[in-house]
Amino acid sequence: MRLSEIRHALAASGIRLTKSLGQNFLHDGNQLRRIVQAAELTRTDRVLEIGPGLGPLTELLIEKAGEVLAIEKDARLVELLRERLKADPVSRLREADETYALRLVHDDALGFFRRTSHDWSDWKLVANLPYSVASPILVELTQVERCPQRMVVTVQLEVAQRILAVPGNRDYGVLSLLLHLHYESKGFFKIPASCFFPEPDVDSACVTLTRRPRPLLTPEQSRMFTKIVKRSFSQRRKMLLKLLKEDWPLQRLTAALDRLQLAPQVRAETVSLEQFVRLTEMMHASAPPWHPMKST
Repeated sequence: MRLSEIRHALAASGIRLTKSLGQNFLHDGNQLRRIVQAAELTRTDRVLEIGPGLGPLTELLIEKAGEVLAIEKDARLVELLRERLKADPVSRLREADETYALRLVHDDALGFFRRTSHDWSDWKLVANLPYSVASPILVELTQVERCPQRMVVTVQLEVAQRILAVPGNRDYGVLSLLLHLHYESKGFFKIPASCFFPEPDVDSACVTLTRRPRPLLTPEQSRMFTKIVKRSFSQRRKMLLKLLKEDWPLQRLTAALDRLQLAPQVRAETVSLEQFVRLTEMMHASAPPWHPMKST
């Protein structure tokens, strides 16, 4: 779908895009094809798309994958998509034995994921995520026990930098760690602002993440990992030990940091994923089952 077609479709329908919904449509054909190529799709793949807009990426996904489920929040765009792509209008997931080339859900994606329990383990997420909710959506999908096998997502460049950041980098933090507990980075390329309509004030990037072949932690440990990481970065300039002792006994924390060869003065921004994983394992193993941790 070319830029001229996007302009015409919006004008003909009297639709004015809403900035609060992060509606910036990627129209550059070369970039769209690069995204699809990064997804490595086959006819056996099931694809989840969030924020399809007018469907330029959706059209390419239908050509390559066996099934596409697209979730769109804007009711005006849902109607246009149903007309353009002849999508099956559903408000909930169908049973696994019913197959449709394209299913369109009118819903808020974040709310959809929080309300529904679904096995995404054999799905691929391929999407130009709405800027306003990209990070929460990625965290939500990553933390379900049956998360997608691959995620190929276009986000603001600064969000991509946070996802890919390493210890010691100013962008390294909660998003980096929560995603990489379950996923490995497999690719990254920038997309100029000029490739979108309306043109945003920032550049974007496409990031490819693949699910780890084996989980680093159990589901219960993963929940503790999330709590530890969020607490550790709640005040970036404070020492890790001072922050974590609000939830865990100081003696156990000191012993764990010593085993990890981390100084008592260490800050979260220099602690690696592997060290946070080991810290979680040690704190989980030593936590009395009857002792509830404080809420953050």
